[in-house]
Amino acid sequence: MAEVIRATNSWQDELADLLQDSGVHDPFAVRESDYVSPSDNSVESESVKEQVKEFVKAWGEMMLELAKGFKDIVEQSLMMEDSFVVQKLGKPCAKVKGRLMFLNDYLPEDRDPAHAWPVILFVCFLSLTVLCLTVGENNTIKHLKKVQMHPPIATRIMLPDGRHIAYDQHGVPADRARHTIIMPHPMLFSRLTGIPGVKPSLLEDYGIHLVTYDLPGFGESDPHPGRNLSSSAFDILHLADAVGVSDKFWVLGYSGAAMHVWASLNYIPHRVAGAAFVAPMINPYEPSMNKEEKHGTWVKWGGKRKFVYFLARRFPRLLSKLYQRKFLSGEHGCINDWLSFSMGQKDEALISEMTFQEFWYRNVEESIRQGNIAPFVEESVLLVSDWGFKLADLQVHRKCQNKGFVDWLKSIYNQAECELAGYLGPIHIWQGMEDAAVPPSMTSFIARVLPQATVHRLPNEGHFSFFFFCNECHRQIFSSLFGAPQGALNNQAGEHLVDPADPTSE
Repeated sequence: MAEVIRATNSWQDELADLLQDSGVHDPFAVRESDYVSPSDNSVESESVKEQVKEFVKAWGEMMLELAKGFKDIVEQSLMMEDSFVVQKLGKPCAKVKGRLMFLNDYLPEDRDPAHAWPVILFVCFLSLTVLCLTVGENNTIKHLKKVQMHPPIATRIMLPDGRHIAYDQHGVPADRARHTIIMPHPMLFSRLTGIPGVKPSLLEDYGIHLVTYDLPGFGESDPHPGRNLSSSAFDILHLADAVGVSDKFWVLGYSGAAMHVWASLNYIPHRVAGAAFVAPMINPYEPSMNKEEKHGTWVKWGGKRKFVYFLARRFPRLLSKLYQRKFLSGEHGCINDWLSFSMGQKDEALISEMTFQEFWYRNVEESIRQGNIAPFVEESVLLVSDWGFKLADLQVHRKCQNKGFVDWLKSIYNQAECELAGYLGPIHIWQGMEDAAVPPSMTSFIARVLPQATVHRLPNEGHFSFFFFCNECHRQIFSSLFGAPQGALNNQAGEHLVDPADPTSE
């Protein structure tokens, strides 16, 4: 037994000598020397705060490397030219990107679009989210008037294409009228608008037969998908024939309805005796406007109105969603919310009157009677699109028939056969200088391209104050157009004015 122990000790001694000679430490010796007892106060333990800090740092580095790995995978798998996604979506995405490149012009020059647009889209998303969350709260505060539906009462005629158009007549009958005025209406209005608050006695004094009608899809008129300003002008012509107007007639356009009047001057000038405009709206994107006229137009409008015109010009489908929510909600809301522009003192005072509010609500209800938002979108798109003609085409000018060399020689000596071209009838424009809906810069543009037009600039007047419920203003308009009042033709005792609500009076 002693020999075994001696052999064992001898073996361990030899192993220790071998490890010491080779420079390798005995593992048992290392463990024994490195072990620190919990009761040993010679070495301080690492704090929990530092451990958490190191863990978070390491975790962040791992996530960063993982994100870089995912990015590399996406770029190699999806963004390569030979990938399935690029082959299928590359061309459509490039086409959409090309159409939206014009938006980069609105960014500051020192901003990179790749960095700016993600921020803008995030802010827009955040803003829309906040609006959606707060709209319910705002609606509970305001007292909203419900939209009422009314039974149909309009007289209608059939047009050559089979559509029906609804109209009303005011003033003296057609066979006794000295002057016939046909009026389209702006958006959110109807045939009931006419000349707001005009007195029947004033129409009688001037012998005026006033005809108002619903635009296609508004009120009780049938829709006309794909309509344009040419079809609008011929609707006016067919209406005039249907109500017994065989001679020339006047046209009157207020605000956005002015484009239909301009169209009648271009397409049916032989039947139009003259034109009157009150706050005439033109295409705000008209390319022939100079820098001052464009600035004077757009600076007057707020962001909401600019956004509507932008959608009408670029994204009409999105505009239909906006109009659907705004016009067909079943509630009137505040008039200021419908108008989307700031007003002067006269306009503010006018829209606060009960007479104006009842008139406004009744016209809106008639305008949206059919519950179809498409006509509203069509009207907005027509305004900001190519009209098919330019206002400068209506300017009076000499047009000579130079068909050959001889005619050219005659033209040098003013002997060529020339005739006046453009619209030759009178054009009168009334413009409120405090109008924010149709800025005076638009009328300045019209006056520049149509020097034959007579412009009546109205200080301290807004968009509504001159035309709505102002008897003296109406008298001023008729006096400028027709001179002194002469009454109706063949005026006989017992004859009465036309009442649009009474079919027997026609």
